[in-house]
Amino acid sequence: MILFSSDLESFVKEKKMTKLIIDAADKVIFLMLIINNETYSITHDNSKNNYEKLTLLINDFLNSNNLVVKDIKKIYVNSGPGSFAGIRNSLSIAKAFKIANYIDYYCYSFKDFKDEKDLKYENVPDLCDKFKIEKNLINPNYMG
Repeated sequence: MILFSSDLESFVKEKKMTKLIIDAADKVIFLMLIINNETYSITHDNSKNNYEKLTLLINDFLNSNNLVVKDIKKIYVNSGPGSFAGIRNSLSIAKAFKIANYIDYYCYSFKDFKDEKDLKYENVPDLCDKFKIEKNLINPNYMG
């Protein structure tokens, strides 16, 4: 059987486990893609202007890695402590992606991972599994 290149690309994309990490709780907006075992990340200023266009920043980041929202299988959002506006916008986008594209999301806090020594963003999905972080549960932790 001969596959056309577009069929082959679709087949390869389906085999990838793509995870998106969104962290807008701190001084920068941090986005990371984990595609199988490879990571790609980008940061932006944590400003009101960037909050308003966070969805565009995410889409641009996905496009720069030849992906679209439908390629994402799971989303991980930092629920704080941190910036009220950053956390609120991140959670709103994760919920919208879930509703529109049936993508599960997980809200974590680095405080959830007690006694872990190697706290890196690329470890967040495994830590969420290890500490049984529930999917689609929102429990933000805003700082005053």
